[in-house]
Amino acid sequence: MLQTLKLQWKVWLVLPWAVAIVGCQWERSSQAQPQGPGEEQNQLPLVDVAIAAPSSTPSTLAYSGTTAPTQTVVVRSRSAGQILRLTADVGDTVAQGALIAQLDNAVQRLDISEAQSELAARQFEVEQAKAELAAVQTQVEQAKAAWEQAKVDAERYKSLAADQVVSLQTAELADTERRTTEQVYKAATAQVQAQSRAVDAANRRVNVQAALIAQSLERSDDTRLNAPISGVVMTRAVEAGDFMQPGQPILEIGNLSQIQITIQVSDRDLAQFRVGQGVQVTLDALPGRTITGQITTISPVTDPAARLVPVEIAIANPGGGIGSGLLARVTVNTPDRGILRIPETALNWSAAGDEGTVFVPRTETADTVVEARPVQVGQRNNGEVEILSGLEPGEAFVVKSDRPLSGGETVQRSFLSQ
Repeated sequence: MLQTLKLQWKVWLVLPWAVAIVGCQWERSSQAQPQGPGEEQNQLPLVDVAIAAPSSTPSTLAYSGTTAPTQTVVVRSRSAGQILRLTADVGDTVAQGALIAQLDNAVQRLDISEAQSELAARQFEVEQAKAELAAVQTQVEQAKAAWEQAKVDAERYKSLAADQVVSLQTAELADTERRTTEQVYKAATAQVQAQSRAVDAANRRVNVQAALIAQSLERSDDTRLNAPISGVVMTRAVEAGDFMQPGQPILEIGNLSQIQITIQVSDRDLAQFRVGQGVQVTLDALPGRTITGQITTISPVTDPAARLVPVEIAIANPGGGIGSGLLARVTVNTPDRGILRIPETALNWSAAGDEGTVFVPRTETADTVVEARPVQVGQRNNGEVEILSGLEPGEAFVVKSDRPLSGGETVQRSFLSQ
């Protein structure tokens, strides 16, 4: 028994020295051996390679906007005066033509009274002018009769004088009477024409005054403000008792039978939109509800700085449950156009951000060499980018590399490569 314990003690003393000696010999042996082919390849860039193929899944574009009435009208005062009463407040529904405000019309009533008195005076002038015209016309008839008689007498006395029945002086007096009555007739005729023009002028003054009365009546009607459209009162700018000036806003009415949402679309995505296209709308105020909307207008004007185009979307609101100013999230499913899409990680972007470079593997003997290929890019969405030119379907490209690459560099494909 004692001998066995002594033997174990010797083994435990010798074992650490033996392990150390073997380890040193293994380390020297490892340093002396040359590196194998696999270890040399590990020094090359490791890349993931994929095959370019058109996307078969339609893309989705998401935008946000704010709900607003499809039509908004600001009711403004059309005359000066104090507001006697307001019949509508914010949130009230009003019908087209309904009375919503009444202004004091005392000044307008006074103007109408004065204008009517002036009209009566003008009408009296017309009657006077017509009476004078009638009197002048009577004088014309009398002058014409006297002239006709004088002509007959002058002819008769001229004939009698030729027969020496009456004296030549009597014939001359008859001819003088004829000329005198002729001048009286002509003067009376001219007076009729002048008086006729006076009657016309008096009638025109009556018409002008009647127009002034109509304007006064219209200004009086302007003190009654009616709703121009059916809708909901959005804002109220005044209170009863305020004094208004022409053009001052009173109420704002919005038509909420339909809701309008305006989104800002990048000009790169504009080709995905068309008037009449259906979109999906969700409102944070109505969780769990998706509403189908329709694109109604695509603005022809683009913001030159942001390159954004306003696009208007309409959604039905028959019950009036959707108000103005709510956050709306719009989702547009764009059709699959068979455009090539690759991950954005495969691109080295240009400074402008509209062009990039992809690396295309080219096999030369046993090595894989990559070629730098410039490409033109299109829309970017969900981590992918459209390739418009520079890369064809079926071509291989480097999706990802463990280090930056350069054209003509030899790489090693990863086991994930296609």
